[in-house]
Amino acid sequence: MRHIQTALLLATGLAAAQVFAHTPLCSCYDNGDGTVFCEGGFSDGSSASGVEIRVLDADGNAVIDGVMTENSEFEFDKPDGDYQVVFDAGPGHEITIDGEDIVE
Repeated sequence: MRHIQTALLLATGLAAAQVFAHTPLCSCYDNGDGTVFCEGGFSDGSSASGVEIRVLDADGNAVIDGVMTENSEFEFDKPDGDYQVVFDAGPGHEITIDGEDIVE
């Protein structure tokens, strides 16, 4: 019985470590020329290549849809007015960045 408890405890610890090993990361910068550059990845060093990116207007409507390049980058024309950038790597791995927080 003690071996089973130890095995369950070990398995639970490993599962928890895997959950935290894949924290999404995304930063966006205003290029100063009417475009915005975003780069993403994961805390364990994994690439964000192919991760979905959406730019939403103030009403939450998608005005730009795309994916991160093979270099985990995405560049777009800065929309007029308020906007948000959504880095969507799936449930529990989504980051939303307000346009007002994106600076040169």
